[in-house]
Amino acid sequence: MNAPAVILDCDPGHDDFFAILLAQRFTELRGITTVVGNTSIQNATRNACIAADVCGFTGPIVAGSAWPLVGQPHYAEHIHGASGLDGPALPEIIRPATEGDAASFLLAEAGPDTWIVATGPLTNLALAMRSDPGLAGRVAGISIMGGSTSFGNVTPAAEFNIWHDPEAASIVFSSGAAIRMLGLNVTHTVLVDRGYTDRLAALGSSAGSFSSQLLGAYLNSYDRISGKPGSAPLHDPCALLAVSHPDLFGFVAAHVDVELDGELTRGMTVVDQRELADLESPNAQVAVTADGPQVLGLLYETIGAL
Repeated sequence: MNAPAVILDCDPGHDDFFAILLAQRFTELRGITTVVGNTSIQNATRNACIAADVCGFTGPIVAGSAWPLVGQPHYAEHIHGASGLDGPALPEIIRPATEGDAASFLLAEAGPDTWIVATGPLTNLALAMRSDPGLAGRVAGISIMGGSTSFGNVTPAAEFNIWHDPEAASIVFSSGAAIRMLGLNVTHTVLVDRGYTDRLAALGSSAGSFSSQLLGAYLNSYDRISGKPGSAPLHDPCALLAVSHPDLFGFVAAHVDVELDGELTRGMTVVDQRELADLESPNAQVAVTADGPQVLGLLYETIGAL
């Protein structure tokens, strides 16, 4: 089977870093675009370049929006640190980002055979769709790490990527695009632990050591904030593998709305799972199961091959 064509829109971020490694191995990666979210646009773009250097990606890396559509950016430094990739000493980048802006790149490069995998806030996609609403119908689909069928991680109701720019998320979910949603309900079943970081370190390679240190710092953050220390969810690789290895996930068709106004629920993905005859038509395939061991096994093999 031919590898799917992908543009990866991301905000690296530890878990975005690993999504990039997987994308280079398992897809025809046509470009990386960056967006503000886990860290500043400058850091996110540098971190994407570092990941590209590690895995050998030589295609375009294009910076995108430094602000959500409404309000101020809010970085996830409590998880990813000030750099976005806290842990190891970050190397100097070998190849800098490409000139241009992410929304224009998406409009120019995304075609009928292309999946857009979005592992950060959906600001770049929303800006592109505002400029040309036809984008939604010109792509093979959009795989989103974001939202949840149940709990949030920034508020009780809202997951970070959607909460950071709910107006953008609302534009994307209402666009008519073929959407796969990989939310916290699934990504919290894909858990790394200290044994996993030890296995990466034991590879004896520079990529294994760097990855082990990244995940060690990521685990430290989750140990600090979690009521159940000892493991951490690896969110973003799920959205990538949902395109390259969709058999690892179980999906249900559902209608997803994004709450924009609720005092307690702004940024919530409202997933209609009622068993009624007169529901709104589904606008997303929503992941409800994941094969966590297989996801982690593919990542381990990918890092081992570098």
